[in-house]
Amino acid sequence: MTILNQTPDGPETMAPETQPASQARKARQPQQSGPDTNGRPPASNAFLDRFFQITERGSTLARELRGGLVTFFTMAYIVILNPLILGGFSADNAPTDVAGGWLSAAQVGAVTGLTAGVMTILFGLVANLPFGLAAGLGINSFLAVAVIQEVTWAEAMGLVVINGILIVLFGVTGARTAIFRAVPKELKAAITVGIGLFIAFIGFVDSGFVRPTAGGPPVQLGDNGSITSVPTLVFIVGLLVMGILVARKVQGGLLIGIVATTVLAAVVEAVFHIGPGGKDNPGGWHLNTPVLSGHLVSGPDLGLVGQFDLFGAFGRIGALAATMLVFTLVFTNFFDAMGTMTGLAKSAGVAHKDGTFPRLKSAFIIEGVGAVAGGATSGSSNTVYIDSAAGIGEGARTGLASVVTGALFLGSMFLTPLTSVVPLEVAAAALVVVGAMMMAQIREIKFTKFAVALPAFLTIVTMPLSYSIANGIGVGFVSWAVIGAASGKAKKIHPLMWVVTAGFMVYFARGPVSALLGG
Repeated sequence: MTILNQTPDGPETMAPETQPASQARKARQPQQSGPDTNGRPPASNAFLDRFFQITERGSTLARELRGGLVTFFTMAYIVILNPLILGGFSADNAPTDVAGGWLSAAQVGAVTGLTAGVMTILFGLVANLPFGLAAGLGINSFLAVAVIQEVTWAEAMGLVVINGILIVLFGVTGARTAIFRAVPKELKAAITVGIGLFIAFIGFVDSGFVRPTAGGPPVQLGDNGSITSVPTLVFIVGLLVMGILVARKVQGGLLIGIVATTVLAAVVEAVFHIGPGGKDNPGGWHLNTPVLSGHLVSGPDLGLVGQFDLFGAFGRIGALAATMLVFTLVFTNFFDAMGTMTGLAKSAGVAHKDGTFPRLKSAFIIEGVGAVAGGATSGSSNTVYIDSAAGIGEGARTGLASVVTGALFLGSMFLTPLTSVVPLEVAAAALVVVGAMMMAQIREIKFTKFAVALPAFLTIVTMPLSYSIANGIGVGFVSWAVIGAASGKAKKIHPLMWVVTAGFMVYFARGPVSALLGG
């Protein structure tokens, strides 16, 4: 049996499990990282090394610190974006619920940083994996666009808490782990590749490199096939700089690229005064303008903590309608996170041949707790972020990187202006580079067997095209089960695959099902 190990210095290598641990550590340990000639870390770092298994996983303290920084910088946009999705500065520019209530953007920003910080640190300490957690973009958009049309914000967050409790129960009972183990390895590889394409596509869209069209094809390159935006040009420069640094195996290549491109963006903004993007300024910066202005430090307003109504939605819209909303939240949360963790574990080189990884059950439980915490603080369900792949690409292999990322998230509550200096175009460049790294897993898929090739292909393409990891997983599950059974291989399909496939069929038809049950 072998374990895939992907280092930031090159492609994955196959490391035999039978190799003595001491030899493996010595072979993988970079000479400049600090351990002595026997592969032991300095005495001052011995506790951290043992607790987080830094040397055992072929990493170093420096790599973990850099990886944590990079993950934070690629995720930091959520502290700015989540308040824009869930809240506003008045009822006129905020999503209002059925009772006319709305959330303060400043308060949402504070709880976003608080919850992401606490949950990411907890995940690092308990699961010992370099994954960052924050408010999930799919679920927060679902809440703001659909759920609050039927219930109040407090009631909506109560549904999020129930969703999280169910996910925790799935994790504690081992049901989530059992489902994870039932997924064929080829489908797990397809999930990883699909996520790679998905985050690359996110990077292209966020940077303005790819844009929707008013007519004709769904998307196009830039503005009518031409790059006319200066921020998009900065994205291209950043992409090339990061790509060159990674290709030349420069230590800290992604972090250096992010910092250098942010400095370039700040200089460009100072010279050309581009300003924030919008309808009146389509060529402006997406989300963050690279300028420091006003006060750098401000105290967080945590008034939203505890402002949720656990069962209010059931009384307002009825048990059936509320249950369907919870069902949608659970399916999205459950499989989105499962797919994300599959891809991240493979990228970090900690995944076993069957796709499982160390402390799998703990990771699933803590991720569920993140959903509970997100609802309890009114910042939306917190889940593992695929953006963590940027830190993994920088060399992060342990939970120490998550502790660093979490600490920075806690600091972001007080340093929101500083957090918003890195424009989305710069973070987008890092995502595209990491997406390219994750494509390496495609070699695990046997495309010569069409019963494997088609479900894998559908999984891969559905994620970016539908803008959803959960949708890609669902299409993969359904097609794998149906095609496999029709090909005479029904006995080889795990019973849990059929259970989940049935669940996904209901998930994809939840609109008509909900209308039918409601009628």
